[in-house]
Amino acid sequence: MRYLVVSDVHSNFPALQSVLMDAPDHDEVLCLGDLVGYGPNPNECVDRVRDLALTCIAGNHDWGAIGQADLSVFNRDARRALIWTQNQMAPSVRSFLGGLEPRLDMEGPLLLSHGSPRDPIWEYMVDVGTATANFRRFDFQIGLVGHSHVPTIFAMPEPNARARILSADLDEPLDLAGRRLILNPGSVGQPRDSDPRASYAMLDTDAMTWTFRRVEYPVEITQERMRAAGLPVRLINRLSMGR
Repeated sequence: MRYLVVSDVHSNFPALQSVLMDAPDHDEVLCLGDLVGYGPNPNECVDRVRDLALTCIAGNHDWGAIGQADLSVFNRDARRALIWTQNQMAPSVRSFLGGLEPRLDMEGPLLLSHGSPRDPIWEYMVDVGTATANFRRFDFQIGLVGHSHVPTIFAMPEPNARARILSADLDEPLDLAGRRLILNPGSVGQPRDSDPRASYAMLDTDAMTWTFRRVEYPVEITQERMRAAGLPVRLINRLSMGR
């Protein structure tokens, strides 16, 4: 199977559209949560992905938008954006988000979670200690996560070892065969690695390869829509900087 892997779209419809146009041929889309929050087009983003061959899990902003997470745990700007999102969502979008699971074991080697396998909604997978603990607690070959908005690879070299971070070049397939890995495709709608281009990945479970990809999108269109909606200025400005 060839999967298009996306995460953290965050209601950024121009970014999502650019990714879908840029992506090579694939059999299915894997979405690792946070379709909504921050951005100006929650209904459009959810409606667009529902038309695809899709496997999707929930993220913390998805839960916040449907009232399943206490908004007081979010920072001020995220909370303002979620309150705005709650007032904009169509009933069908709310129903779709409410039906998403926070973690999903797929047939074969894949485990999907937004944050981490052990805390799929909230835990950030950003250091080797956290990665090591998750490798040791769960029996998976390939774990797919989002939440941090940063493209990342963690590898577990052997069962009782400590995880380590790997690097991979853009557009260069990484060989997954025989490895235990946790992979993060980065964020479609709000990258935070100082590259404002939409980030995603391709996973080929037949060839056992993972490929990071980036694509430019019309950031100014998303920003103008956010201004028109009265969304927080900090959220608007950070899209230009990718952080």
